[in-house]
Amino acid sequence: MAVVVAGVLGAVVVPAAPVRAAPCLGPGRVAAGVPVELKAYAPARLAGLATGAGVRVAVIDSGVDARNPQLKGRVLAGRDLLHGAADGRRDCVGHGTAVAGIIAGLADARTGVQGLAPGATIIPVRVSEDTELDGRTPGGGRQSSAAAFAEAITWAAGTARADVINVSLVMPSADPQVRAAIAGAVEDGVIVVAAAGNGGAAGGVAYPAGYPGVIGVGAVRADGTVADYSQPGPHVDIAAFGDGVTVLAPLRGHRAVQGTSFAAPFVSATVALLRERFPRDSASQLTQRLLRSADPAPGGARSSQYGAGVLNPYRALSEEAGPVVAGVARVPAVPVAAGGGGDWERAGVFAAGGAGLALLAGLVAAVVARGRRRGWQAAHGHDQMPG
Repeated sequence: MAVVVAGVLGAVVVPAAPVRAAPCLGPGRVAAGVPVELKAYAPARLAGLATGAGVRVAVIDSGVDARNPQLKGRVLAGRDLLHGAADGRRDCVGHGTAVAGIIAGLADARTGVQGLAPGATIIPVRVSEDTELDGRTPGGGRQSSAAAFAEAITWAAGTARADVINVSLVMPSADPQVRAAIAGAVEDGVIVVAAAGNGGAAGGVAYPAGYPGVIGVGAVRADGTVADYSQPGPHVDIAAFGDGVTVLAPLRGHRAVQGTSFAAPFVSATVALLRERFPRDSASQLTQRLLRSADPAPGGARSSQYGAGVLNPYRALSEEAGPVVAGVARVPAVPVAAGGGGDWERAGVFAAGGAGLALLAGLVAAVVARGRRRGWQAAHGHDQMPG
């Protein structure tokens, strides 16, 4: 059974019949070249301004596999709410590892894949594993409750002293416990970034992106247009690459993924860079820097699909404001990963070019079967990782 990861936290969902647990993902193949999202975001250029050093980013997700060499020394023990353990550095399904790598993955001479804020420290908070076993979620089902999710947020903001919290898991409806936890984190000056959800045009407002003070992130394709699954609404504040993204895999290597789950950490990484570069700015001021520096999206004005526009990390770090859209140099197409084998269901080629984030690329999509678990549901076939 393949794994479809990162979906929805909400009411308990009991399967119609028992299903077998999905196997844990193995390592991925090392991706050659620089993927299109990193050609646009240019982490080497950002490093001259900030690396995220000294900034603590909590990843509330499926855990983080710190064995990937590109995460060496970047991941603290964190916490595992699935098993009541004081170590979140286990990740069977690879989703949290992918998110952590987008934020803080180290550069490697064998590949052009790395995080935007490689100096940041990751705090893994394990709350989800997208599998079912005889109608029960591993770990006693704590991740299926809003109370457990709220506990994760409160712990990250308090005990763990996170500066930024990335939530790439989505609730289909509001919950007072989670809202209170988010409000407490925001009041303490923590910047919370959340995925907008993968329900498409009919999805409605998703949470926690819909709560006050949270930066909600939609997904765009390589050509800068919104992905059809990206959930529009007033909860979307900004958009970032989320389609055909190359991420770190458990143990070693890389995988191709898609979904708003993988757009959110690009924003979290940028916030980490801003935290380092502007240490005297409040969370509100940093958020305003982020949003006002976004590249204009198709249509120009703020919209329910793109929010303030498309993420531009360099402008966020280097400009106070201004209407000028930063340019992206035209570059040739570069293969993202070698095809073949079970690790890559489809190989793809990215191509970048044009101004701002008007980039052309072939999508790299992982072909997987839909998975559902008690409490955390996969969202419309996206946020996919190959099994």
